[in-house]
Amino acid sequence: MLSMWIPVFNKYFSDEVRKKDINAARTDVKNAPEKGSKIEGKTKNNLEEKVVNKRSIASIFFGGFGECKNRMEPIVLVHGGAGNVRDSRVPPKVAAVKVAAIRGYEVLERGGSAVDAVEEAVRTMEDDECMNSGHGSVLNSEGKVEMDSSIMNGATMDAGCVAVVRDIAHPVSLARMVMEKTPYVMLAGEGAMGFAKEMDVEMLPPGALVTDDAQKALEIYKQTGGVFYEIGETETVGEVGTVGAVALDFNGHIAAATSTGGLNGKHPGRVGDSPIIGSGTYARDDVGAVSATGHGETISKWCLAHSIITAMQRGADPQTATETSLNQMTDKLKETAGAICISKEGKVGIGMTTKRMSWAYRKGDELVYGIDKGKQEVENVSAGSNTCSMG
Repeated sequence: MLSMWIPVFNKYFSDEVRKKDINAARTDVKNAPEKGSKIEGKTKNNLEEKVVNKRSIASIFFGGFGECKNRMEPIVLVHGGAGNVRDSRVPPKVAAVKVAAIRGYEVLERGGSAVDAVEEAVRTMEDDECMNSGHGSVLNSEGKVEMDSSIMNGATMDAGCVAVVRDIAHPVSLARMVMEKTPYVMLAGEGAMGFAKEMDVEMLPPGALVTDDAQKALEIYKQTGGVFYEIGETETVGEVGTVGAVALDFNGHIAAATSTGGLNGKHPGRVGDSPIIGSGTYARDDVGAVSATGHGETISKWCLAHSIITAMQRGADPQTATETSLNQMTDKLKETAGAICISKEGKVGIGMTTKRMSWAYRKGDELVYGIDKGKQEVENVSAGSNTCSMG
């Protein structure tokens, strides 16, 4: 009887707590003393303590009732987009991916699936205006938000994708509905919007997702004669980035998800790699999962996510597979990208040919994160009372 109320409590509290987590993290980061691009001292510790301790009421009271499989050690790995991130934008982007990794991992602690975890992690970043997805999406040449997203279940290889969707806070959840409630892999444009209405997805007022930073970036795009600047490649506006997540759950199942607002100043209807299975997103239980970010057209031509998975099938570890595929793509096609990857054993791969890519993962009591090539930081976070014992 009690179990029937768990999804209700989780749904009710998750969105509100997610937004509070983001706001708390962003406020603390804004007020934190900085040295270079790092937050130091007590303020940094307080930031993470705030984020970790803001668990949903449903998790606290009901998480312990889930079945504990004790088969695999779960992990959630996320990215917040690859690109030329200015130093001033490093703290909020790192804070955002840390929150997302923690939120996704909490889903696994409560007994959720890998698909549940990547959806939650991506939804968290879709709520953050410093990310190029959901509420932080860039604008097309007409000043409108058009978003793409995808999700893939590694256990079944089912996938759902949406492209050119508007006025929806969480495109990743609509992509999951396509995966689970239709016989299709992708819906786009008016067809996707019609499906969203059929599913009673909440529609935001037109223009609700348009931010001041996105409008300024579009102005710069037009002033420069149509140069495809991402937000942050000038000193005027802050950087944002496509978001993604990969996860391994207690049962050994794997999933991946990616979400984006696309390319600043793009032609209406343009679709990048993020909603394309094998390019921006891919997951197979018997190999691993990948989410990519960067120059969408190049990632699509290279089929980057599938390229990384293929390298792993041939025996490469996740880190080698990720770095090699990215370097080969950039050498051949001259554009840059980044990617995150986990193997079926829970090993990680994190690579970029861009200047920076924000990322974070939670595994057990360890939160690992970074944004610069070859650099990472590690924090210990307290496991929730509902965490399954690793035995």
